[in-house]
Amino acid sequence: MNSGAYREDTGLARRVEEASLNAWPALSQLLIDGWVVRFSRGFTKRANSITPLYPETQPLLDKIRSCENLYARENLRTIFRLTNVQSCDALDAALAGRGYTRLDPTLVLIRPSDTVEEPSRREFVELSPGRWLDHYAALSNLPAEARQIHELMLKGIHFECLHNVIVDRDHTLACGLGVLEQDLLGLFDIVTHPEQRRRGVATELIGHMCEWATHRGARYAYLQVEEGNLAGRALYQKLGFQHLYNYWYRISP
Repeated sequence: MNSGAYREDTGLARRVEEASLNAWPALSQLLIDGWVVRFSRGFTKRANSITPLYPETQPLLDKIRSCENLYARENLRTIFRLTNVQSCDALDAALAGRGYTRLDPTLVLIRPSDTVEEPSRREFVELSPGRWLDHYAALSNLPAEARQIHELMLKGIHFECLHNVIVDRDHTLACGLGVLEQDLLGLFDIVTHPEQRRRGVATELIGHMCEWATHRGARYAYLQVEEGNLAGRALYQKLGFQHLYNYWYRISP
């Protein structure tokens, strides 16, 4: 399937969008007239934002104000996560008119999960969520407070997960989280040690995770990368990932 065909597959994009929300659960959430309203004590924009899934039926500005009040009660700025899976033009314009800043335009990429990489030369280790989080926190310099919330979010994932690390002589080279929902593998928290970048470590990690998922019935692997991350985009393009849809954030003044 070529990249244009992926972008034209609205059904697949909707499935991936829902799966990505399930794979990165908030500590709590509400459904308001087709909008998923998520709260996680301010840890990551994705888990503390409003994502429209379906067209709204209520007056737009009334809904925006209602959500702003909800986030104000939590002492959080209001953040919307908008996609082009369905048209968000009216909402995007309304938020811009209220002074919301546009942030972090992101590409959602996808490829068949059974794409074959070169044979791995490294040791892969599957860990418990807690032990895996130790490695991830060390590689990403995750603050202690954020680590506690991240652990709660990992416990909230209801699908089969792969908590994967690459080790070499007791040194962690890279880690990644895979979440398998039916035939979709979501790839998250892919982090490589700074001294190991551009050495094929991430390629081997993703290949191993896709192989794990394919044996369990996966057909596709998806991930997100910010538009400005040119090195990441080049790597994922090399690995066969193609553009499926976009999302971006609007954050209140």
